[in-house]
Amino acid sequence: MAMRKFSTSLGLTVIVTFALTWLLAGCNQQPPAPAVPVNLALPPSNQGFARATEPIPFTFPEDHGPHPEYQTEWWYFTGNLASDIGERFGYQLTFFRRALLPPSELPERQSNWATGQVYMAHFALTDVERQQYHSFERLARGAAGISGAQSPPFQVWLEDWRVEETAPNTYSLTASQDGIAINLLLFDTKGPILQGDQGYSQKGPAPGQASYYYSLTRLTSNGTVQSDGQSYTVSGESWMDHEFSTSALSAGQVGWDWFSIQLDDNSELMFFQIRRADGSIDPYSSGTFITGDGTTTPLALEDFSIEVTDTWISPHTGANYPAGWRLEIPSLSISLVIRPLAADQEFSGSYAYWEGAVEVSGEGGDLNGYGYVELTGYTRSMGGEF
Repeated sequence: MAMRKFSTSLGLTVIVTFALTWLLAGCNQQPPAPAVPVNLALPPSNQGFARATEPIPFTFPEDHGPHPEYQTEWWYFTGNLASDIGERFGYQLTFFRRALLPPSELPERQSNWATGQVYMAHFALTDVERQQYHSFERLARGAAGISGAQSPPFQVWLEDWRVEETAPNTYSLTASQDGIAINLLLFDTKGPILQGDQGYSQKGPAPGQASYYYSLTRLTSNGTVQSDGQSYTVSGESWMDHEFSTSALSAGQVGWDWFSIQLDDNSELMFFQIRRADGSIDPYSSGTFITGDGTTTPLALEDFSIEVTDTWISPHTGANYPAGWRLEIPSLSISLVIRPLAADQEFSGSYAYWEGAVEVSGEGGDLNGYGYVELTGYTRSMGGEF
């Protein structure tokens, strides 16, 4: 999910920092940055947007692109990389799309600046060797070529932060700010993995409390990373989630813990637990196990357990985050220990959340790997945010 995600990344209701009236007006110049963030919640209800209510057929590569009939969408890339001398890095590059109005209700406007879409992007780099974490946020209207998404060929961008398909199953990924940069080429070795029920991922009991959700779980990655004034040639594995929906968390749901795990036997795990205000775990928590050949096994809440083994208190927000886990999946004979590669991987933006690179080890040392974890709702509830 990346905050991205209530998809576990059912995620970030896109919290924006500029006036909605400016976005709808179609003016021809950039606005001044407002002093106070505002929650982008237009329209007041989500009437008029399509909703995820049942499985739908997916068509690729077309469905890599945007789905403007749904209110919220994100493309979420994370990866674990290493230099040729073993220095490790983790990265996140996420693009969020939020519709201001349903397509059928948009007024006709002549200005190139006019838009019905807002895009936000998050870029973060974890420099494990130096225990440094850098995060950046950008926000733009989906107009005048500043930000947008399309497919085919697949592209999603915000200014010069960009992901684009350069050849079948091959993607270039670039982002740079303040001396921190990634320039990667990703090759998909498994193809899309449909999460939930054929890509229909239910998050609550009411109709439409769901997303359409698929992943690219094994993206062989090569390129360069810039950090601490140096450039490093790196290789490793990346993961992509794409979700779209029109939804909200159910009453009592406050946030989620989401995990993507890539194991060294070429299998992967995605699982998430939705936390409730009373401290319980919501029954709509779920996951997927993916074998080396791409075969999937769905996981319901009763199929796995997550034990928190450590915690970390953020010096920035005061939030108390889990900082170590033990995962058990008895039916698959899987027992994993998951540890952050750096304690402080708290994203600082319109909304604070923990999104970080982790290392994974199996009981007895027979199964190891790396992954990413997203923790939301620890600084404030995400209820009603999606």
